Amino acid sequence: MPGAGLAPPRPHPRPVASADRTSETILTRQLTDSEQQWLRIRNHLRDHRYELAVCAAREYSESATVEGTPLLSTPLWLPDEPIPLYHIKLQYTNTEEFDGITGVEPIVQRLLPIRACGTRYRTYSDAVAALAAPAIFENRSTYRLIRADLQSNPYMIFGSGHYFDGIDVGDAVAHEFTAVTLSETVTQDLRTAIGDPYNPAHRPMNVAISTLTLRCDRATGAVTFPLHRRDGARVGHAGGMYQVLPVGVFQPAGEEPWNTTNDFSLWRCIIRELAEELRGNAEDYDTHHGPIDYDTWPFAHQLTRALDTAQVHASCLGIGVDPLTFATDILTVLTIDAPLYDELFDEIADTNTEGMITPVVPFTAQTVERYTSTEPMQAAGAGMLRLAWRHRSTLLA
Repeated sequence: MPGAGLAPPRPHPRPVASADRTSETILTRQLTDSEQQWLRIRNHLRDHRYELAVCAAREYSESATVEGTPLLSTPLWLPDEPIPLYHIKLQYTNTEEFDGITGVEPIVQRLLPIRACGTRYRTYSDAVAALAAPAIFENRSTYRLIRADLQSNPYMIFGSGHYFDGIDVGDAVAHEFTAVTLSETVTQDLRTAIGDPYNPAHRPMNVAISTLTLRCDRATGAVTFPLHRRDGARVGHAGGMYQVLPVGVFQPAGEEPWNTTNDFSLWRCIIRELAEELRGNAEDYDTHHGPIDYDTWPFAHQLTRALDTAQVHASCLGIGVDPLTFATDILTVLTIDAPLYDELFDEIADTNTEGMITPVVPFTAQTVERYTSTEPMQAAGAGMLRLAWRHRSTLLA
């Protein structure tokens, strides 16, 4: 059968993907005034990401924020208690059409710079690829959220999407907000046109799965977790900010068609991200000849078996939206008994391809308060920590 064993991940870096020209090419010529202005706004967005997110959250009612953090959500997406991950029904469909804003409309075009030839960049991702590309910037396939309800009968429905869909709309919204902050423009027409940030019919809604990974020492009662500081030079989203580990876009492991069904699993996505971000595995799973065989991959098999024997618990706390970029995260918590955690993640490096790692952070009221109130933490991470602390008795039972 295809993919009957997991091929060793290959350490090849992913190429920068662009529908336009690369940043290396663009630097060989003089930037236009319009490109320079766009870059000033983009750089301010990069350098003041946390403060801008806090300000953007004030555009919404206090009742829309999660646990007093900048993260936004809606009652349908916030269950009263943590949901076991396997209780959420997933459905994939290719039949629902999307009629919302895609990023090529005039309301977005006005935010894009003008080239020397007098034409505007076609999309926001084109401008990023040409003028401000991070080390990893690739337009991979994703699972796009269509509908979700995490109340009595939790489910999520997804269709097909691409990574740049979120950049073309979400980053443009953030750019517009930053331009208003800098008095470069006076209106937020795009944010107004999108309206409800929780409605997947209004904008392409890619999602990331953000996982708080708790090491639970049943003998001492001590609980710790690893924490990430994202490097703005390496990532296109939330550079310079703290975030839980691991986090990854919900997407197939490769572009081949057989991956779409095989990887359509929140659990399998978390497994891959754990391997990449905490064990240092490469992201190239060599799926050209077949899908990943999770049953014969020792790491995946061991984690899944531990889930069955209650050494590991996987829970969902909800779905949240970043107020600045509209980045949308499924908030999950993984609790792992200390002996197994130490076996799986014996030596967590202090760096990975996306930034710096603090391997051991105590899960205490003081730490949660520090990172959600005084440190530049990504909205999803702040909301996650506050929710996890509120539900700690259930998560650690």
